[in-house]
Amino acid sequence: MVEIVSSGLIGLSLGAQYALLALGFTLIFGIIGVVNFAHGGFYLLGGYLAYAGVGLAGLPYPAAVIAATVATAVLGYLFELLLLERVIEDHLATLILTLGFSLVISTAVVQVFGPDAPLFQFPVQGVVRLWGIVVPLANLIVFAVCFVAIGAAYALIYRTNFGRSLRALSEDRPVAEALGIRAKLMFPLAFALATGLAGMTGALVTPILSLTPHSGDPVLAASFLVVILGGLGSLAGATIAAFLVGLVEAFSAVYLGGSKGALLLFVMVLLVLLVRPTGLCGRPARGA
Repeated sequence: MVEIVSSGLIGLSLGAQYALLALGFTLIFGIIGVVNFAHGGFYLLGGYLAYAGVGLAGLPYPAAVIAATVATAVLGYLFELLLLERVIEDHLATLILTLGFSLVISTAVVQVFGPDAPLFQFPVQGVVRLWGIVVPLANLIVFAVCFVAIGAAYALIYRTNFGRSLRALSEDRPVAEALGIRAKLMFPLAFALATGLAGMTGALVTPILSLTPHSGDPVLAASFLVVILGGLGSLAGATIAAFLVGLVEAFSAVYLGGSKGALLLFVMVLLVLLVRPTGLCGRPARGA
């Protein structure tokens, strides 16, 4: 019983990390219609910027996380405004552009920081012991921060005029623009929000897991998996799927092992898609 509870808590922590990542990924797809292959690159950049802030600039870790979040958000804004906006209607071009930008980020990281993994550890160590349950303190802190960030993102999207404008664009762009919502103004802001969430996740998670020039690759794969399971364009689906994937990963790592756990995860996704091809909370395409 103790092992089950410990695994469940770690799974919730993983789920919160995946949810924060997947929110940004599905936000871009749902509003702009772009599959952002650079999402893992922004996660990677957030981790390295936080490392630079702590190890090179001497910032406190919380300040480094905030700086990394803001920097990745600004870079995402400029990327959408100056580059992506030019090919926004060409889906193949957006795929190539975002993939290329991800390669640019990883190459720049290698050139600046080197190919080896830097020594970047979470500033708080130790475990929490309660009634025999043992959970790393770092995981609990990251879970709490991610949970607050997810709540703030939902409040921004569902409780502000900015969020209502974004959702209007995702529902029917021509009608939204006819009502005075400017897509060319909102799209860079949406991209900045998504990349800021990715950068924040990288800054929070990489000290616990690992920080290498290739840390963004598994993150991109996990984001795809979560978004497909939850339903493309569905924020609620991405959140539910993220926690589900986190729990499955945690329990399978304890009881099955890594490779069998990954197989179980893919089988679960396949079974869900057989029953609901649009994912847990996805909607059929218009006209289908």
